[in-house]
Amino acid sequence: MEPVRIDSFCQFRFVSNPGFSPDGRYIAFVVRQADLKSNSYPGNLYFYDTEKDSYSQLTTSGKVTSYIWLDEKSLLYPEGKTEEGGSKTIYHQIFMDGGEAFPLFEVPVKADGIQKLTDGCFLITGTELMKNAEKKDPAYEVIDEVPFWSNGKGMTNKIRRGLYLYSQKDGSWKQLSEESADVAEVSVRGNRILYRAYPWMDVRGTYYGIYLYDLETGENRCLLEKETRRTGFVSFWADDQALVTSNEAYGDQNPYGDNKYQEFYTMDLNNGQFRHLAAYDHSSQGSSVGSDARLGGGRVQKDGDGQCYFISTIESSARLCKIDQTGAIEEVLKSTGDMDVTKGSCDSFDVYKDQVVVCGLYGNRLAELYLNGKQITHINDMGKWQYSVPEETEFQVADGGCLKGWIMKPAGYKPGHKYPAILNIHGGPRTVFGSIFHHEMQVWANAGYFVFYTNPRGSDGFGSEYGDICGKYGTVDYEDLMAFTDHVLARETDIDPSRVGVTGGSYGGFMTNWIIGHTDRFAAAASQRSIANWISFEHMSDIGHTFTRREQSVLTVESAEKLWKHSPLKYVGNCKTPTLFVHSDQDYRCNVAEGMEMFAALKVLGVETRMCVIHGENHELSRSGKPRNRIIRMQEILNWMDHYLKGEEEA
Repeated sequence: MEPVRIDSFCQFRFVSNPGFSPDGRYIAFVVRQADLKSNSYPGNLYFYDTEKDSYSQLTTSGKVTSYIWLDEKSLLYPEGKTEEGGSKTIYHQIFMDGGEAFPLFEVPVKADGIQKLTDGCFLITGTELMKNAEKKDPAYEVIDEVPFWSNGKGMTNKIRRGLYLYSQKDGSWKQLSEESADVAEVSVRGNRILYRAYPWMDVRGTYYGIYLYDLETGENRCLLEKETRRTGFVSFWADDQALVTSNEAYGDQNPYGDNKYQEFYTMDLNNGQFRHLAAYDHSSQGSSVGSDARLGGGRVQKDGDGQCYFISTIESSARLCKIDQTGAIEEVLKSTGDMDVTKGSCDSFDVYKDQVVVCGLYGNRLAELYLNGKQITHINDMGKWQYSVPEETEFQVADGGCLKGWIMKPAGYKPGHKYPAILNIHGGPRTVFGSIFHHEMQVWANAGYFVFYTNPRGSDGFGSEYGDICGKYGTVDYEDLMAFTDHVLARETDIDPSRVGVTGGSYGGFMTNWIIGHTDRFAAAASQRSIANWISFEHMSDIGHTFTRREQSVLTVESAEKLWKHSPLKYVGNCKTPTLFVHSDQDYRCNVAEGMEMFAALKVLGVETRMCVIHGENHELSRSGKPRNRIIRMQEILNWMDHYLKGEEEA
């Protein structure tokens, strides 16, 4: 077997986005793989034939990352093209019975979603500069609104995500949404379109409105004004009724504010009135189970006649569930001999009559397709890799509660030998770690480290009370992580307690920064895409003014003292731990300045530190960054840990 190394992810093939053909015979899906030569992830279409129980590759261009079915025998996929004065998207058609793909039509926006309405008529979402906005000049940037940039998209001043209608028959193009609106989810039923949108100028707020567009009359009716209440997905439930996930207002009914999970409501499409359908204390917006060994999208919610399917993160797994018109919620897939859906991640899915296909990560396997619980693709040969199997363990925290975590032993582990170890902290904080395959942690285990990780309070999957750390960052979550570290060191006596490191990204980077200012028990730290200062974060992040309010309950103008109290930079004078900072210079979520603040402070104080700035990457570097840059990042972290946690001979 081969050890899992830093560049092993280049051999992984990433499966995503399964979708049934209209007649249910075929299941299309996308497969992508890292290519170091082009420094990208070429993707191609594949299909599974349910009658022949076999799958085949359909395209070879390497340019396919998404698609829709046009009919039983052909598919449509986009290719984007940037030109002077704007962007356009060219859609190509390819037939199941062979032949080259050919361009079918193009649209004048950077499209990111398409639905077929009727033959030759399509509903498209995409981004473009508002028509009344000042044309952009590459020599400079004018900013007059907040947010002014977006992670992964760059400068976004006066750029909006709109909803458009395109007719292939006459080439007509019409914007259906208000020009100033950012459009989110879209659901179609007959001649009506239900969607969430946020019209805005100057400062974008938090709560989207809900709109209903009638294709026959051209009427665009607002059913829910923006900033009225928090909503999630919307979908048709019946001709005159929608299903909406939403929160009640603040107060006794909702002590957790926006950190309360959204419950299920019906909305009367005649008058916009809400009626509570079912309580729910988990997320319903897709998988939040962390892994750097997946790539690609796919369906996470699908409405049907009288029922709606959705992916929900429950404890440390993402499961496919459905709700019916009585409000009854049940898990769709049950465990079989082929997979255990209680311990894994359903990443995307599709449903055709009584057939359910999911793309999921289960056990120590990369994503594959499963039809009614049976694995139907074997794109990756996991038998070739030497990997460590995460062992689940329980531990007690300060208030007497019992939490779970995982420990991975070093590859080739020999009892009685002393090993270094790494504590890994997830991002979010509303995400979770589980037992699924995680490339970087397997790299560390193969490099001779114990690796341990958990889901402290603030994590997803365990209910609103558990997940609510608003205004408590660095308190109960820090206590949980330290209690877990104590537990692991007591249980695994082959870990050398003087050679334990800590790392994490995003929220995990925040916690790494916090930890080095509150304890010197760790011999090395690697802080990634972090938050150091809530005051600067509020004004520099693409989600700064909304996320800071939600997670800290105040803004700078209301209580700079409160934000400073929960800022790791305040405690930098206590730091003694050698610390590496890794940031991307196009990270507009946790800006590179956050890492630079910590780095500069440690440097002036004489603490051993190093800063690695990756050019041309954003907040998603560790998961979907360019292959070469992912290798650089992982090598920097492993070199840092080796230097401080291993002796010269061992390193």
